[in-house]
Amino acid sequence: MANTKAVDFAKIKAEEGAPYAKPVQILDNDGNVVNKDLMANFSDDLLVDLMKKMVWERALHEQTMSFSKQGRLGFYAPTWGEEASEMGTAAAFKKNDFLFPAYRDLPQLIQHGATVAQMYLWSKGHLKGNMFDARALRPQIIIGAQMVEMAGGALGIKKNGEKDAVAYAYTGEGGSSQGDTYEGMNFAGAFQAPAVFIIQNNGWAISYPWKLQTYAQTIAQKGVAAGIPGVQVDGMDILACYEVAKEAREFAAAGNGPVLIETLTYRFGAHSSAGDDPSRYRTKEEEKPWFDKDPLIRLRKYLTKKGLWSEDEENKYADECKEDFKKAMKEADSVEPEKVTDMLKRTFEVPTPDIKEQIKKYEAKESK
Repeated sequence: MANTKAVDFAKIKAEEGAPYAKPVQILDNDGNVVNKDLMANFSDDLLVDLMKKMVWERALHEQTMSFSKQGRLGFYAPTWGEEASEMGTAAAFKKNDFLFPAYRDLPQLIQHGATVAQMYLWSKGHLKGNMFDARALRPQIIIGAQMVEMAGGALGIKKNGEKDAVAYAYTGEGGSSQGDTYEGMNFAGAFQAPAVFIIQNNGWAISYPWKLQTYAQTIAQKGVAAGIPGVQVDGMDILACYEVAKEAREFAAAGNGPVLIETLTYRFGAHSSAGDDPSRYRTKEEEKPWFDKDPLIRLRKYLTKKGLWSEDEENKYADECKEDFKKAMKEADSVEPEKVTDMLKRTFEVPTPDIKEQIKKYEAKESK
């Protein structure tokens, strides 16, 4: 009897991620153009603007970490190393798009319309940190939950008949391990909602490595089960991130359904200001290749060769940004701190009996 097989499962398993594991790239690590056709889409002004956005974000990270170490902030998630992934994608969206950010997405939210002072208030846990003038929800703390919210927001855009508008959200590769992310993709796919899912694969879910989170070769391929086209992009190349996000937005806004983008990036420092120590779960040998891919160095080399940028310009601009951030912190510090009773009084429209007791208890303490 012939031993004919209907399916070569081993071959399918081996090649599962092959169509996706070729990240879109425009500049290599040394700032050389590797895709001239895509580079033709960038004007000199746009190139400089994208560089300034990355310098702005790195300055924001450095100054905010300084404030955090001074004890002037609450929770803060560093973005050092992810500037290309975040600024490149964020720059591709419009103000009428609806952003659903996670806690590491304060830079994108500021770019979308919130102020730095408001984000500092958000970090402090102040109500006014949520009162920003941007079409966005407040940053989500629950891992992956924003993906479900975003799918609903995208369906709302479709049901309302809005033109040239999408919903978009970010999470990390750890968030892709949560059921919420797949549920959001499945929902958006089923209703062909204008949604763009951006998963920043920075290698680590706090101290848990990507290689132990899934056996799939890529995150991009995970959209297949939900009927969503997925793509990998070099997350250390801001030009590639911008171009892919722009095309994804155009595709979704045109009524073609959702898109999944996986950016291959790296978190250079700790997971958060709460104090995890990357040296306890990562080696210098692992980190070095990623530091060699530093997104600012890559674009800096290219712009310098073109005569569009210089180290002096960069340092001057970074210093100007930090001065602005210091002013923003002064503004946040000047806002009257909230009291425990403020929070209790707005928990319910009509306070419950037990909360009434707590209000009375804390009012007595606060009056002293």
